[in-house]
Amino acid sequence: MTDSGHSSWLHFIGVGGSGMSALAQFHAGRGGRATGSDRAFDQGQRAEIRRHLEEAGVEIVPQDGGALTADCAAIVVSTAVESGIPDVVRARELEIPRRHRSELLQVYVAQHQTIAVTGTSGKSTVTAMVWTILQGCGHDAGILTGGPVVALQDRGRLGNAHSGEEPGYLVIEADESDGTLVRYHPWAGVVLNLGRDHKEPAEIAEMFSRFRLQCAGPLIVGDAPNLRFLRPGAITCGTGDEARVRATDLALGPREVSFTVDGMRFTVPWPGRHTVLNAVAAIAVCREAGCPLGAMVEPLAAFGGVARRFVPVGTAGGVEVIDDFAHNPEKIAASLAASRDRLVGTDGRVLAVFQPHGFGPTRFLRDELIATFAGHLRRDDVLWLTEIFYAGGTVTRDVSSAELVREIAAAGRDARHLDHRPDLPGAVASEARPGDLVLVMGARDPSLTQLARDVVGALGDPG
Repeated sequence: MTDSGHSSWLHFIGVGGSGMSALAQFHAGRGGRATGSDRAFDQGQRAEIRRHLEEAGVEIVPQDGGALTADCAAIVVSTAVESGIPDVVRARELEIPRRHRSELLQVYVAQHQTIAVTGTSGKSTVTAMVWTILQGCGHDAGILTGGPVVALQDRGRLGNAHSGEEPGYLVIEADESDGTLVRYHPWAGVVLNLGRDHKEPAEIAEMFSRFRLQCAGPLIVGDAPNLRFLRPGAITCGTGDEARVRATDLALGPREVSFTVDGMRFTVPWPGRHTVLNAVAAIAVCREAGCPLGAMVEPLAAFGGVARRFVPVGTAGGVEVIDDFAHNPEKIAASLAASRDRLVGTDGRVLAVFQPHGFGPTRFLRDELIATFAGHLRRDDVLWLTEIFYAGGTVTRDVSSAELVREIAAAGRDARHLDHRPDLPGAVASEARPGDLVLVMGARDPSLTQLARDVVGALGDPG
């Protein structure tokens, strides 16, 4: 797929998904015709996402193959799209090319001065930070990301795409979990960190090495020891002595962090040491893009965050509830640490809720998840694990949340299994006391935000 064809017709199957919806909006924003289908829309579900897509110029059609004609330049699919879906069958009959979504993203990367952000944690946040800084420095940059940017949502958008002006900068979240990272040849690359998530670290490291060779310009690399193999010729960033772009004089507050880079003081209105690491990576690559250091202060101070990344959803009965996307050990540890920063100077506890996603990922990360909760929860904190979120497909169910709870409890932590999720808000409300913080964590399941809201409701219910 060598040209997306600004005026061409592309049909996006499974358009309600985060990656596919971003591409569809981007194509429509560039003047192309974008149609899309999704079985959830056919079933009357996810109406808000459908509305946002239609407002962005994406035509939503039934997933029955009836909307396709030979004029369609290509259908765009993800790995999860089955070959028996009527749209796919009809496209074969009409000999319409079938393209993976990463092939289309590859084209967009090549057509722009692209900054690609990768790593096993923090990609969505750093992608949003880079875009925010570029916008603040006068660049109407494009963005394609998995986590909706709150600043775009505040404009009435879905939040995961903005086409920007051309030619210009494009900031993308480059995913290592599905291996598509190696398709992209960006101007600049950012490698944040390397942990065990979806794949073994050695396999991810191999992808990072290949990605490095494909960056035409600068490579920004976090200063973690296990990224040392990428450092020759790269620009390191972080808080350590070896970092070329280094954050010093850190102040980790309950609702913001402050730090200094080359004599310039920055404040970001989100807690956690990981926020500092994310911000300094964004600063490093934006400086390479020509943004003056002083011009980055105001955009970062006004950074509105990313949906479901440590987002407060409400307070009731003196208890604050946070909604968070954390799902791998590094992200869970970072969110628990940020929660502890939020409670500094108080005797409040962290009441953590975690919904594992997928039997395969849970099995793969089983031991690390147990060790993370055992190591980062305090003895008076409480953890609830709900049943594993199952999105469908063929799967071996040889791991369970109850199994993880037994191991975490054996390590001396108050871990509880809850197999009927609707009971969770009441269970949390019964345990909570003023000053506690409830942290709801999990990925993939769009209903988790509503679960967090239901916890707020239960906390505020005197009965």
